[in-house]
Amino acid sequence: MLSKIRTLLGRRDNRQAPSIPSGERVYAVGDIHGRADLFEDLIHAIEQDDASRGHAHTTVVLLGDLIDRGNQSARVVGQARHWGSQRRIEFIQGNHEEMLLVSREDTDALRSFLKFGGLETILSYGVDPEAAVSADLQDLQRLMNEAIPQDDVDFLESFKKMVRIGDYVFVHAGVRPETPLEHQSGRDCRWIREPFLSHRGDFGAFVVHGHTITPEPEVCANRIGIDTGAFLHGTLTAIGLQGEDRWFIQASDSASRSEAA
Repeated sequence: MLSKIRTLLGRRDNRQAPSIPSGERVYAVGDIHGRADLFEDLIHAIEQDDASRGHAHTTVVLLGDLIDRGNQSARVVGQARHWGSQRRIEFIQGNHEEMLLVSREDTDALRSFLKFGGLETILSYGVDPEAAVSADLQDLQRLMNEAIPQDDVDFLESFKKMVRIGDYVFVHAGVRPETPLEHQSGRDCRWIREPFLSHRGDFGAFVVHGHTITPEPEVCANRIGIDTGAFLHGTLTAIGLQGEDRWFIQASDSASRSEAA
């Protein structure tokens, strides 16, 4: 079923607004988790929105967790690679990409990966479901490694831990408060929740992140979370940024509407 698209305007507060450098535009996309249908519709919506706003040097940032939980992870990886061949995209590694990559060599990691939607990713690469269910961990690891193309593995390994553009930093999960951005660990960038989510102070830049699901984009004075549960709730969210302006674009299974955030 074609997903519904809605655009929400960003609400300002009284603080000095963070900004994107003049002449640039940025779109960041939250956790996709194997929802290739929503991702496809959101790609079209972003392309249309970008074209309607006039010329700019546009960067798209995918915030990680392209895979797992949904049953079309292989297709999402292919969509991301294809889109990246057509325009400038920064890819950030999420904890689910990390789990997949570590699971290729570590059966204990594979056991954990399977608890977080990893089996759906393995099956999306064409592994026979009956063979996967009946296999022990070592056999399943072999089946997974044989099924996932090396080009996809290399692609996921190339993802960054964070990207900075203007006053913004883009990261999968968040950052550790009171730690300079240049000293953030990859594990925190991919896994952290607390003390990041409850921190009200300055992070060194305004943070745009995914990882923690909220029903709508979570707009705070120092961060914005845009994981709106593509797999769980059927809504995939992107944020658009230009100058001091920001807006949200969503692809959703639910009815289409437009409103202030």
